[in-house]
Amino acid sequence: MTDLTTHSTTNATSYPDQGDALDGTTVDAVVIGGGAAGLNGALILARSRRSVVVIDSGSPRNAPAEAVHGLLALDGTPPSEILRRGRDHVRQYGGRVVSGEVVAAELAAPSPDGDLRFTVTLADGGRISARRVLVATGLTDVLPEVPGLAEHWGHSVVHCPYCHGWEVRDEPIGILATGPVSVAHALLFRQLTDDLVYFVNGIDLDDDSRVRFAALGIRVVDTPVERVVDDGDGELAGLRLADGEVVARRVVAIAAPLQARTQGLEGLGLPVRAVQNVGHSFASGVAGATDVPGVWVAGNVTELTAQVGASAAAGALAGASINTDLATADAEAAVRRAAGRSPHGSAG
Repeated sequence: MTDLTTHSTTNATSYPDQGDALDGTTVDAVVIGGGAAGLNGALILARSRRSVVVIDSGSPRNAPAEAVHGLLALDGTPPSEILRRGRDHVRQYGGRVVSGEVVAAELAAPSPDGDLRFTVTLADGGRISARRVLVATGLTDVLPEVPGLAEHWGHSVVHCPYCHGWEVRDEPIGILATGPVSVAHALLFRQLTDDLVYFVNGIDLDDDSRVRFAALGIRVVDTPVERVVDDGDGELAGLRLADGEVVARRVVAIAAPLQARTQGLEGLGLPVRAVQNVGHSFASGVAGATDVPGVWVAGNVTELTAQVGASAAAGALAGASINTDLATADAEAAVRRAAGRSPHGSAG
């Protein structure tokens, strides 16, 4: 299978001003990832008068999609426009959005008053010192290695019936099986079209599912898929099988395995969990808190199937939780200063 990570074609696409500059000061929070979860977390923190820096690699998962759907009041808005507005909102309250890729993140020596410190290093050598960390790096879709498939990703090759379903309704749709989850995927897409073909493609399909598919009018193809076929104008026309038959389809739906983007974050020691029939993500608790003190996670990096709205909401909850944690730390430091004592209780 192939990791499909979509990148913006140029920095100028996502960052007309090349992003904000770092000034070398320690910030209250660094947010790694500039998607819906990261930006909404940063927005909550900035509105709470916290100094916050967002590190955005400019490679959103939904970059190929023409629009975001299922998001109240913003249905049909291009992903790039939502992110542009989000960056503007964060900056409006004093937050900064830096263009860059994180190559290392780790716990550093504590501050003189005993507060946590983290160091985040960027690919260009820039470094950020922060009291708290919010990881919102998103995920990568792992597509089957079928020639021609990746070229149509986000357009005629889709993954989510709620994100793309209405737009592909009544089209001839093919389900390309990737595992047991594809059976449920087929039932959801059957709601959207009467012309549905399930391509087993080497993945076991049990007898009960075959009976259910037959009752629903879903054709099952057991011959392996060889490649995606275009119509001559670059549009998806069907799937060619190993025996040479071409099954005409206008849309292919895939429940691709999902992998949290963890590169560069190994130094934080965040626990990873397997999500049955879906993929791997960072483990988290209430409001995105992790087992690592001072580190929160939000969005698809911990909830693999969350849509944009759910990811944004998770970012807001994490941002509020981080602010509460910082407020508690500030109060404890103030008490120690007032008492003239060090963080360990000895006289200062």
